[in-house]
Amino acid sequence: MEMNSWFLVAAVAFPLAAGVVLLLVRPKKAGMPAVWCLGVSVVTAVLVWMLVLNPPEESVKIINFTKNLRISFRLDGAGRVFAAIVGTLWPLAALYAGEYMEGDARRRSFFAFYTLCLGVTLGVCFAENLLTMYLFYELLTLFTIPLVIHPLTKRAVHAARKYMYFSFGGTAFAFISLIFLTSYGGDVFTAGGIIGETGNSAVLIFVWFLGFMGFGVKAALFPFYSWLPDASVAPTPVTALLHAVAVVKSGVFAIIRLTYYCFGTDFVKGTWAHWAALGVVIFTMVFGSVLAVREPHFKRRLAYSTVANLSYILVGVMMLTPAGLEAGFIHMLSHALMKICVFFCAGAVLHKTGLEYVWELSGVGKSMPVTMACFTVCSAALTGLPPFFGFVSKYSLITACINEGSAGGFIGAAALVLCGLLTAVYMFTVVIRAYFPKRDGELLCAGAGDAGWRMTVPIVLIAAAVILFGIWTGPVFSLVGEAVAGAF
Repeated sequence: MEMNSWFLVAAVAFPLAAGVVLLLVRPKKAGMPAVWCLGVSVVTAVLVWMLVLNPPEESVKIINFTKNLRISFRLDGAGRVFAAIVGTLWPLAALYAGEYMEGDARRRSFFAFYTLCLGVTLGVCFAENLLTMYLFYELLTLFTIPLVIHPLTKRAVHAARKYMYFSFGGTAFAFISLIFLTSYGGDVFTAGGIIGETGNSAVLIFVWFLGFMGFGVKAALFPFYSWLPDASVAPTPVTALLHAVAVVKSGVFAIIRLTYYCFGTDFVKGTWAHWAALGVVIFTMVFGSVLAVREPHFKRRLAYSTVANLSYILVGVMMLTPAGLEAGFIHMLSHALMKICVFFCAGAVLHKTGLEYVWELSGVGKSMPVTMACFTVCSAALTGLPPFFGFVSKYSLITACINEGSAGGFIGAAALVLCGLLTAVYMFTVVIRAYFPKRDGELLCAGAGDAGWRMTVPIVLIAAAVILFGIWTGPVFSLVGEAVAGAF
């Protein structure tokens, strides 16, 4: 076995062990939990990027239950895309969280679970089979519940309870897929899927749809979306990871695994379940955008934007074509950067001013110039304007939908254009209010100033990446191209 195959285990086990240590040991210095989390995140990111740049060819078996049931890791093209997102953004989020949570009385438990979530998210990335992914997918729910509930307010308790009910309910449906796939030859992720001619295709198509909707809970598909805006009550470092990196992307990633690597596109394409899933995705995309336009709360508006953008990814995925999957992966990357940046900006505003609603943000562009400049860049990118990364991903999605050639593809393309217009409304409403306040209005954020360097540096770096990858797309298409090639 290759030596670097064991780095897969190390990248998962190290943050898990470090998180447990932080739970059990009380540091003498108040700021030590943040430093611990940041250090673990940086070391883990180095391990992850070593694996992304030099992926091992062999898998690592951890536990064998039976011939068809085992816990094992392997890094393929799809896993590399997700791991690249996690390895890049988690250290920046940990740095941001160090300043944001400064002075919080329970920051030790916060950073402990923040570190544990890094390990289980990488477990989802590196899973070789559906059982392994399912295990870490469930652990991700368990470890993020304490982060959502962290403020210990009634709203936080309600949000955590809803998140728990929705997530566990969804994975109950996904578990049905695991049982059927194991019965029909195993659950190891395989290019083109593992379902052959055996079995009742009508039953299996229904099982795929159950799994799609089950994993779709974390991807905030209608009607299971409401946990996501409610979870915005959590501290911003949590919502940024929930909405951009860990939880929601795990839902999207699980759907990709189930569809392309378990059932296979040939088995699903053209069935009633395929068109039903595509219909749900397109509706969610427009529905989330409309709710974002109507939402006056700053973070909840961004949360509804996430509801819509997750379905942008899935509309590409549900084209069931190489171009559609490529576009989905590209938007998965671009949305992670754009959305974590705008959440960081919203968190910086909340941290410095205490303001939560869009109508309160008049003049914040002058008070917090760096923060709002980066917010404006990412707003333009989310809208799909060139030369930003969001333009590249949206253009790829629309062309993939049109080239697919079916009525569903054309409707998906039209919905993407409509959602781009709605995005301009709900994002640039904030920008215009920030830079052009009403003359007779009270400036509630006067004299606030940008946040400290630990919050500002991640914001600036990510905004710069949104510009860079809009112009220099070679590395993105190279990484995504290998993932697509390994899926068919």
